[in-house]
Amino acid sequence: MTLQSPSATQEKLVAGLSPSLRALALRGAFRNYRKNSVIINEGEIGDSLFVLLQGRVKVYSTDADGREITYNIVEAGDYFAEMWLDGGPRSASVMTLEPSVCSVVSRNALRDHLAEEPEFALELVSQVIRRARAATETARNMALLDVYGRVIATLESHHGPASPDNPITLTQITHQQLASRVGASREMVSRLLKDLEKGGYIELGVKRITLRKKLPARW
Repeated sequence: MTLQSPSATQEKLVAGLSPSLRALALRGAFRNYRKNSVIINEGEIGDSLFVLLQGRVKVYSTDADGREITYNIVEAGDYFAEMWLDGGPRSASVMTLEPSVCSVVSRNALRDHLAEEPEFALELVSQVIRRARAATETARNMALLDVYGRVIATLESHHGPASPDNPITLTQITHQQLASRVGASREMVSRLLKDLEKGGYIELGVKRITLRKKLPARW
């Protein structure tokens, strides 16, 4: 396969990627998406992998009543929608949380990339395993923990527990996004967060939550 020389804009977008992921991204079609654009619909058939070059997206599902659960937030420099490799339908929907740019890599382009860089196959398998483990953990938490337990598990899943000497600030997170992650109402999550703030465990800001110390296991 002959690849065209990337433009200066494309070079800038892929500059921070690993060499193999950079090469994969340059095989795809670069597309711009507005905030709140649905890139993938759950249940549809697709055969493209997306490399997120700029922005953030959420991977989620909704039911007939409009209730939503968020499985994952994907940041720039990562890729998503690789679950089509088994030939089945898309297992979740994907929506942009901010203006985003993706390289959309077709099945044939991915096949060519794997032929030229077989080591990427191991990385791809590892990615699928990591996300399967995360899905298992989410299912376990939903089944075995109450809403409070799911909230603290989610807050401490990024960087572990905080301490007075080492507070942890989580950015670009809202009460609604947290509620969607734990399968609860925004009102219930907001009430729990306010109680934790009154107890001195966290500090709330605009799209920001600072963990000041280890969160209590029970509330």
